[in-house]
Amino acid sequence: MLYVLYLLNALLMIFLPLALATVIERRWSVDWGLFGVGAVTFVAVQVLHIPFNWLLGQWGVLPQDVSTPATVVTTALILGLSAGVFEEVGRYLAYRYWATGARSWAEGLMMGAGHGGIEALLLGLLALVNTLFLFAFQADRLLAVVPAAQQPLLEAQLSLVFSAAWYDALLGALERVLAMTAHLALSVMVLQVFVRRRIRWLWLAIGWHALLDAAAVYALVTWNAYVAELLVGVMALLSGLILWRLYCARPEAAAVPLSAEPLPELIPAGTRPVALDPDKLDDTRFQ
Repeated sequence: MLYVLYLLNALLMIFLPLALATVIERRWSVDWGLFGVGAVTFVAVQVLHIPFNWLLGQWGVLPQDVSTPATVVTTALILGLSAGVFEEVGRYLAYRYWATGARSWAEGLMMGAGHGGIEALLLGLLALVNTLFLFAFQADRLLAVVPAAQQPLLEAQLSLVFSAAWYDALLGALERVLAMTAHLALSVMVLQVFVRRRIRWLWLAIGWHALLDAAAVYALVTWNAYVAELLVGVMALLSGLILWRLYCARPEAAAVPLSAEPLPELIPAGTRPVALDPDKLDDTRFQ
């Protein structure tokens, strides 16, 4: 049973983003190219984001020990703010210099699907490879390539993996669904910088992203993965609400259509009585 669920988990992580983008493309006729823009933006941002976090650890800014509440909070806040700044500024730059024509709510949705979708897809591919290796090790097909000294450790890890509850095997796919919901909302939030011409939407997106990631890190370190997923789920619902409110209040929908105003009621002009002159009656006849 767990074999099937681990495989299903990986496949869901890979194909759910593609299914989401397909729905957006068919529902709103949005070009798939924006999915690619969002995907490339995410990858480009991580090229800078991951080394930056490593440097923070090397410089002593990011705590290496998270055994105390203070270090847990510090770590969560730093990682959350780092992710928020890099990813949302990356989105902003993509809108400004690359996807300059993407200004509708649906186009922002497709950008978000690409941004969060490529993350889910890459993690899904990694999970798929890991699952295949687990199957091979479980079947004793690859144990020969593992040094004898490390085989007990590997067997203990395999026992832990295959003794997990069935719902643990699907946590990865659930997490990606929740994360993609947040990415959709964040993408549309950053889009408001250009639609509404207010830079504060970028700061709001950075703050929301930082809060979401910080809360997830804190819950995972302090409690467990279930509490973290529950907390992320609540914030995903709030992200969905943000997305819906921005859809309802989008400028293109809020514009008041032009309509012809009714003409004022015509008031007949006053008439002036004319005295009839019998001598001039013949002048009014057609000749």
